[in-house]
Amino acid sequence: MSETTCHMSISLDGFVAGPDQSAEDPLGKRGQELHAWHLGDPRANEADKIANEWLMRPRGAYVMGRNMFGPIRGDWDEEWRGWWGAEPPYHAPVFVLTHHPHDPIQMDGGTTFHFITTGFDAAYSAASEAAGGSGVDIAGGALTVRQALTAGVIDELTLDIAPVLLGSGERIFDGVETFGFEPVEVLHSPLTTHIRYRRTT
Repeated sequence: MSETTCHMSISLDGFVAGPDQSAEDPLGKRGQELHAWHLGDPRANEADKIANEWLMRPRGAYVMGRNMFGPIRGDWDEEWRGWWGAEPPYHAPVFVLTHHPHDPIQMDGGTTFHFITTGFDAAYSAASEAAGGSGVDIAGGALTVRQALTAGVIDELTLDIAPVLLGSGERIFDGVETFGFEPVEVLHSPLTTHIRYRRTT
């Protein structure tokens, strides 16, 4: 069965990225603290390893926002091919939400970035068609996840709740009126609590 997933690291006060995102700070100020569990911190344990396997499982296609793809705002006035180098970790079509048209970018390893200017529903529809039966992942950032939650398309949501207070930045639940998920698995480490939720409504 084809399902839609989303996996996000989040602070105790509800932020998935810190303020002032830029090329130097792609996750915003202090945003990287949310990701210590899978970025080589020596305190990571077996729970973090299992959660990383959830995060990295292959999907048929991905949807992401333009801010996640890169730091450029407005017109595409410079060459940019994503944060991830010549071979991004997706290995599948990625549909990027943007207000500014851009030709597809084909990368090594099977990733092609497609740029969608007609909104979340169009991007999600294109991703679902491209994925076939292999599932879609909502890769972020915050605004894209909010749109997916509001549209009710996420079947499985995983949150890695880090013991960090960011104070400001990008939130995924602002304006989301109902949650509609129940926890089905919880894993603990010194760096985060991983909670896997399944949709109930």
